Amino acid sequence: MGESTRRPVTRERAILAAVALADAGGMDSLSMRKLAGALGVEAMSLYYHVKGKDDLLDGMMGLVVDEIPLPVIGGSWRSAMRARADSTRAVLKQHPWAIPLMDTRSTQATLRHLDATIGCLLEAGFSLAMVNHVVSLLDSYVVGFALQETALPFDEHGDISARAEEIMAQQEAMAETFPHLTRLAVEHVLQPGYAYGNEFEFGIELLLDGFAARLD
Repeated sequence: MGESTRRPVTRERAILAAVALADAGGMDSLSMRKLAGALGVEAMSLYYHVKGKDDLLDGMMGLVVDEIPLPVIGGSWRSAMRARADSTRAVLKQHPWAIPLMDTRSTQATLRHLDATIGCLLEAGFSLAMVNHVVSLLDSYVVGFALQETALPFDEHGDISARAEEIMAQQEAMAETFPHLTRLAVEHVLQPGYAYGNEFEFGIELLLDGFAARLD
């Protein structure tokens, strides 16, 4: 592609390209040099648009957080928190590299989202102390669950059937050393219809029930 027809590099385009690289190969696949190559420019020219790796990561996290709809202040706090949890989980499933960065990079998008969440809970009548509890517990649960989903050997639907034959072949040996784990796997997890994603439904509703009880 000639210089006259090459798309100009902008900050937005650089961040979008960085997210695409991280989505495809994780954070190990992202560097200023690799990003420059993906954009078809020299690495040094990127510094006109991003100050460095930290600035790039802030931009990437801002884009990820912007994919999570803001809670609506004044509506049902429970519906808002459930929607926030579901959308956060879905976004992190799409961008698993962002999971460890959720609590380490405070971008404008992150602060805007947090502010709306706090406002929604305060409007519902939660005390400041309870708002802090709700946000802390929900975020710990959702981000932790997203991390487990990426680490455990389930497919995208939470099904482990692809590993069932391998697990069953080890059943006898495992039963002697890990009898309780083996029973859980064989009698529950490997049964038809089991999906790990259903654990999220149970956990988030349990948390919301507890918050509702405290509010009442």
